[in-house]
Amino acid sequence: MSLFKRLRDLTLSNVYALIDKAEDPVKMTDQYIRDMQEDLEDAEKAVAAQIALEKKFKKLYEDQEALVQKRNEQAHTAAQAKNIDLARRALEEKKSAEQKRDEYKAAFDSNKAAADNLREKLAQMQKQFTDLKHKRETLVARANAAKAQTEINKAMSGFGADTAMAGLKRMEDKVLEMESRAEASNVLADGKGKSLDEEFAALSKDKEVEDELAALMKKYEG
Repeated sequence: MSLFKRLRDLTLSNVYALIDKAEDPVKMTDQYIRDMQEDLEDAEKAVAAQIALEKKFKKLYEDQEALVQKRNEQAHTAAQAKNIDLARRALEEKKSAEQKRDEYKAAFDSNKAAADNLREKLAQMQKQFTDLKHKRETLVARANAAKAQTEINKAMSGFGADTAMAGLKRMEDKVLEMESRAEASNVLADGKGKSLDEEFAALSKDKEVEDELAALMKKYEG
């Protein structure tokens, strides 16, 4: 696969379109993430190699520029010393250095432009990779929400309003039955719970009331 092939042939919007149509969008996204991860690693190596070339020619260019300056100063020094041969040699090497400097400068500019272009594309790929990972998180959240909703719908499908009301009515009838039994047991307990002594005591209490009533009525007979 050539460098940045997916970046050229498959935009992120097209990736999203394919993901949305997939039967399992999360798995599809994971596959694209793995593919882009591999492309990013290859791209980073290519960019690093191009930057190395850029730096190499920059160093060669700077070295030749420094040599040009040095030979120029030496030529002036030799001329001041009236040493024509030495001045000529310095100027000859200066000219040769200027030619190399210009060649290295052209190579440096070309490699720098290529490196800048690759840096820009790499930055685009990194952004798309980050966007795709964010897309995956959104898809996972939506998939989990849809799964939860499906489970809830399945649970509620067998639990209708009529079923709930019927269940509540059966519970209410059961409670009423329990309350009736409790009330009946209280009546039976009241009727059977008095001892013989308690019954005679009640009878004596009733006689006292009757005697007091008879005395009161007799008082007002006259």
